[in-house]
Amino acid sequence: MTGTPETASSYRPDALRLPPRGHGWINTFWVLFGVVALGGILVACAVYTAPAVISDWRVRAAAQPAPEARVSEGKCSAKLVIHICDATLALRTPTGTVTRRVNYVFSGFHAGEYRVGVMADPARPDLVTTDLGLDRLWNRTITLLAIAGAIAACIVGALVSLVRNRRAASGDVG
Repeated sequence: MTGTPETASSYRPDALRLPPRGHGWINTFWVLFGVVALGGILVACAVYTAPAVISDWRVRAAAQPAPEARVSEGKCSAKLVIHICDATLALRTPTGTVTRRVNYVFSGFHAGEYRVGVMADPARPDLVTTDLGLDRLWNRTITLLAIAGAIAACIVGALVSLVRNRRAASGDVG
């Protein structure tokens, strides 16, 4: 090894390679496609999962077992540690039958089946729920907030990077 030793002041990093020009619209398309897809997932969280969490918070203190109620079309699936349960609940009341679809998303380790009992607040039978939903209410709330927050952060990050890249590209041209 001959030559002069390299010092901190003489070190020159290799030049960064930028993507080839002319492909900016493709990158913009994919970023916007991802933003729309993530936005759809965020809307699905707000439409399907959040209402059940909010109503369960409203009835959690007064909910009682409802032996005259039934669960139909109930199923749960697990993806790693995220569990998604959907069920249709039917409760007979003196004024008629109340039917409600619920969607629960929560985290945790579990193998096997879930057994649920239908719960209802006698003052608000339209907010019928299950003991599974009430038992995991904090878990469902934290899981919903974490998932929605992560998706929102990804959307904001993608849009900020898109704006920065566009500004940098327009600065290079001028």
